[in-house]
Amino acid sequence: MGTKFCQSCGMPMIASEQFGKNENGSINEDYCSYCFQNGNFTQDYTMEEMIEHCAQFTDEFNKGNNTNYTKKEAIEEMKKFFPLLKRWQQQV
Repeated sequence: MGTKFCQSCGMPMIASEQFGKNENGSINEDYCSYCFQNGNFTQDYTMEEMIEHCAQFTDEFNKGNNTNYTKKEAIEEMKKFFPLLKRWQQQV
């Protein structure tokens, strides 16, 4: 099985603590622990707001992926990628 990506923010989820939790405490395999807890999204963001939120982690992303995106480039890439994620497909 390949790496799962949060269907809200696009974060790769590898370790069990990175996965969100359903209302009954079970692991939710679609969303990360930052985006989803107790069966609900942690923030009531629009896709555009989520992109702006995630853009603040561009340096961390670059370090972990050997990339060198500027914040503006990262936002442009997220604008292409996020509409493919489960949470945002219903808003597009």
